Amino acid sequence: MSLISIITPVYNSKRYISENIKSVQAQTYTDWEHILVDDCSSDDSESIIKSYQSKDHRIKYHRLEENSGAGIARNKAIELAQGNYIAFLDSDDQWYPQKLEKQLLFMQKNDYHFSFTDYDMMDEKGQKLSKYVKCNPIVTYKSALYKNPIGCLTVIYSVDFFGKQYMPSIRKRQDYGLWLNLLKKTDGYGLNECLASYRTGNASISANKMDLLKYEWKIYREVEGLSWFKSSFYLLSAIILKLKSYF
Repeated sequence: MSLISIITPVYNSKRYISENIKSVQAQTYTDWEHILVDDCSSDDSESIIKSYQSKDHRIKYHRLEENSGAGIARNKAIELAQGNYIAFLDSDDQWYPQKLEKQLLFMQKNDYHFSFTDYDMMDEKGQKLSKYVKCNPIVTYKSALYKNPIGCLTVIYSVDFFGKQYMPSIRKRQDYGLWLNLLKKTDGYGLNECLASYRTGNASISANKMDLLKYEWKIYREVEGLSWFKSSFYLLSAIILKLKSYF
């Protein structure tokens, strides 16, 4: 079996972290390690995680020395990872039980190295919402420049193929930067089955939509090194596509 390293940044996550960990423990695929990196939480997140860790050796806890943001926390978890595959799951999100099993089979059967799935949404109380996000069957580097089409909580990439790949050191939109880097090496493939649940309505780092535009610009200009004209074109395209999704 292949070991899958699950990457979870944690910051003041006591409300949701138990459900998060339980959704990983419920996986039908059992060869995993869950690496939770604490970005200097001031609540009971550490004690909750350690209570699970004491009973399950697959759960790993690490605390950063200073608050550094979700991207740095994810990168530290990637650094610590021992797996053949890297998967991502933020502390307030959850997986369906067959998520790892089905997605890994999808990748290995088709010789895919970067994959993602559909996901649904839930509110702060864990109640399912009507919104459902369907992934694209194939995502290329060029198509991804128009708009980030990939849900972080659904991604798995192959360390055996890519080596360890890290997120750019910016405060937000780091996941988008990583996807673009992976897509330069191979296309990404979507499994059209809902295997994860994204929690909305919380005060997460992704909540301020306008602020995200600044970081999307950083991705285009600083991370990807695109010209001012191309960066402006893709940023405008992303805004238009986002507005269309509301109608």
